[in-house]
Amino acid sequence: MTEKTALVVSAHSADFVWRAGGAIALHAEEGVDVTVVCLSFGERGESAKLWRQDGMTLETVKAERQKEAEAAAQALGVADIQFWDLGDYPIELDQDSLFRLADLCRQVRPAFMLTHSKEDPYNRDHPLVSQFAQEARIIAQAHGHNPGEAVLGAPPVMLFEPHQPEQCRWMPNTLLDITPVWEHKLAAIQCMAGQEHLWEYYTRVALQRGVQASRNSDKKIRYGEAYEAVFPHVVETLIPTEGRS
Repeated sequence: MTEKTALVVSAHSADFVWRAGGAIALHAEEGVDVTVVCLSFGERGESAKLWRQDGMTLETVKAERQKEAEAAAQALGVADIQFWDLGDYPIELDQDSLFRLADLCRQVRPAFMLTHSKEDPYNRDHPLVSQFAQEARIIAQAHGHNPGEAVLGAPPVMLFEPHQPEQCRWMPNTLLDITPVWEHKLAAIQCMAGQEHLWEYYTRVALQRGVQASRNSDKKIRYGEAYEAVFPHVVETLIPTEGRS
């Protein structure tokens, strides 16, 4: 394992692609080992195109969704993608899974974590996973959890963009230039054949965030992603670091 790592906790098997694909590809190119945990395949609530096919079964849907996510992960340069198969609509997040994620946090020791918004009235799986991921981080920091193990430090947690930001009361305060890796993200998006109707939507989101990033910097940025930081940024200077041209 390299010294630089990141952990992405995704409720469903496509969420990490739409919402954080650019960040994943960007950091993977910089030598960061990115681990993605897909807690479910999104087999019940996010696979309508597959369910419209005659004779479709739950196991076939799961298998197709896994293949899509694996192809997308490869396009993005993900170091490790895990499928925990915890179901969806509703997702089942029990204590064993919580401790499993806490243990993974200690194993990966991420420099940062990415997960869902705290609210989402359209998809209850998403805020449940947000709380789940942040609780796992807290447990991984506790000396009383598996005493004797090295506890986790304080990796920043960034909440990626939900489908309906205003309704989720999600407030972006971090804008990331993903222009250099946009083609990787687009390739990953196009791996998600089961949700083809979202390809154009998330392309528009990336363009919009690119415009917003440009207006908040002195750079020309074509494509962007936005995040909400849970914790304050700890910095050594208030002078912005030089970004990509």
